[in-house]
Amino acid sequence: MTATTDGSTGAANPARATAHGPTDTTTSADDVTAAARRAAERSIEHLLGRQDEQGWWKGDLATNVTMDAEDLLLRQFLGIQDADTTRAAALFIRGEQLGDGTWNTFYGGPSDLSATIEAYVALRLAGDRPDEPHMARAAGWIREQGGIAAARVFTRIWLALFGWWKWDDLPELPPELMFLPTWVPLNIYDFGCWARQTIVPLTIVSAKRPVRPAPFALDELHTDPDHPSPPRKLAPPTSWDGLFQRLDKGLHLYHKVAPRPLRRIAMNVAARWIIERQENDGCWGGIQPPAVYSVIALHLLGYDLDHPVMKAGLDSLDRFAVRREDGARMVEACQSPVWDTCLATIALADAGLRPDHPALVKAADWMLAEEITRPGDWSVRKPELAPGGWAFEFHNDNYPDIDDTAEVVLALRRVRHPDPARVEAAIARGVRWNLGMQSRNGAWGAFDADNTSGFPNRLPFCDFGEVIDPPSADVTGHVVEMLAVEGLARHPRTREGIEWLLAEQEACGAWFGRWGVNYVYGTGSVVPALIAAGLPAGHPAVRRAVSWLESVQNDDGGWGEDLRSYQEEKWIGHGESTASQTAWALLALLAAGRRDTPSVARGVRWLTEAQQADGSWDEPYFTGTGFPWDFSINYHLYRQVFPLTALGRFVHGDPFADRADAVEGA
Repeated sequence: MTATTDGSTGAANPARATAHGPTDTTTSADDVTAAARRAAERSIEHLLGRQDEQGWWKGDLATNVTMDAEDLLLRQFLGIQDADTTRAAALFIRGEQLGDGTWNTFYGGPSDLSATIEAYVALRLAGDRPDEPHMARAAGWIREQGGIAAARVFTRIWLALFGWWKWDDLPELPPELMFLPTWVPLNIYDFGCWARQTIVPLTIVSAKRPVRPAPFALDELHTDPDHPSPPRKLAPPTSWDGLFQRLDKGLHLYHKVAPRPLRRIAMNVAARWIIERQENDGCWGGIQPPAVYSVIALHLLGYDLDHPVMKAGLDSLDRFAVRREDGARMVEACQSPVWDTCLATIALADAGLRPDHPALVKAADWMLAEEITRPGDWSVRKPELAPGGWAFEFHNDNYPDIDDTAEVVLALRRVRHPDPARVEAAIARGVRWNLGMQSRNGAWGAFDADNTSGFPNRLPFCDFGEVIDPPSADVTGHVVEMLAVEGLARHPRTREGIEWLLAEQEACGAWFGRWGVNYVYGTGSVVPALIAAGLPAGHPAVRRAVSWLESVQNDDGGWGEDLRSYQEEKWIGHGESTASQTAWALLALLAAGRRDTPSVARGVRWLTEAQQADGSWDEPYFTGTGFPWDFSINYHLYRQVFPLTALGRFVHGDPFADRADAVEGA
């Protein structure tokens, strides 16, 4: 990423305005403040109305139709299809189809081959005929892109379950992987937690290579049905890709000669690992992929569908489904109640809701009850660290995450709870755990410390999304901000985090966003953290960040960044204005003391004018990230909580501004 002398990326903005962008530049500062107050009041009322009676908030978590397609494929594989679920899922999948017959993975994004293949197959399962216009268009496009042979590995695994693809033409993943000790490369703990939970059950599937009778052929999705899997040229043996491709060939040979007793033991070890990590509600890790593969793997080992483990697993998948008013059924890849609740608490408190308001106390009670106080997989690398922290989901005790823990602490600090000792104890455990999860380079990842091996991403099997969990600027920023609020700005580990952040700043002044889109998110996370930790607004890093944000502000006053910024430089900092991204930019500018500048006034005006009559904001664009570019998320509550936080801080200021303690040498 290169920058021009004025701090911009040098690329023309592909999207400089939105339909409701303000154009009047004569509004007075008092008028902007008054409008911000009114908008915040409407937003508070709207957000309070969405709180569950138990105290939590949760917005829909929208991803793409592969979740729904794979749900139907799972039901077909297990023989548990039902007409209502199939009809409702097909209604949703058809509704997401683009005019050219394809499907994409985020709003406004390009067509995606694997998503289109999976959606097409799901609709075939639902009874759509291949000669229907919408299906013929999809099949034609798939063939133009290289057919099934060009799809990612996970798509071809699903097809192999029904004989639509050969297992021999897939990368091998042996269950003997379970025997590798933690100091050996490519052991399961070298993978990020989400990949680890998916790979372990897939080792069983890979070993068993099941094939259920296919209800129809898919010849129309091959460029040459007589030769569906054209040979692929190997990379040079002296390259990493070539080395791992040849390793995979060796594993295929091993599959043919693997000692049956050893393989049986390995699969049983994997099964025990899976069952031990099933959550109380039946899910695995609170996310969809490990759940579907775990159910398949255990079923292949003889677990009946009525077995308590299987029944609970299938029931948990049903709870991931969202029924829409038109009867469509959308499957969430994950649910985000802890994350949504702590962000909503911060937003309401910063917007002026009194700290002992019943809604905030109820939210704090719910968050306190969600604290995780037992060891999980993170303790494999940190066996001496005492537990304490929060996960992202309703149930995910094996994998509390560092980001949620930091934000929950920041949320609890804003609440005047009737049992302050209980709050202080939980905060102390969370702070201690977060400090202990710092990686050796001084930064923080999401779930594990030092999960940075370069080998997992090189496996031929891993051609989709991130499979490791290295530290990121956004998570590190949130942790540094939390530590600063806790009075630990001068703590050696906080200082290490600050130094890492300063070193990670891009030449243009921005920070990369790992878990949100993208540089606007990263910069919006880091600047408030640096200021909270005591860096002055005049620090060169802060000045560069401010300059960059102001240089990429849209003509309508808002900010936006398209997901294509993960792949194409011209999109960095550019895209249609959105409520959440405008709020992220404003949070950084406000923290940097830019409240009374035209850029902030224009951004606030964009938020107030984009607000809907009920106090909410609309945001079709995806601003959340699962895997940069490969898996994108639309958090439906982002459009509510972040604008309210920004408006609140514009009107009331930062609630912890007086806690900033200048860092020596800054």
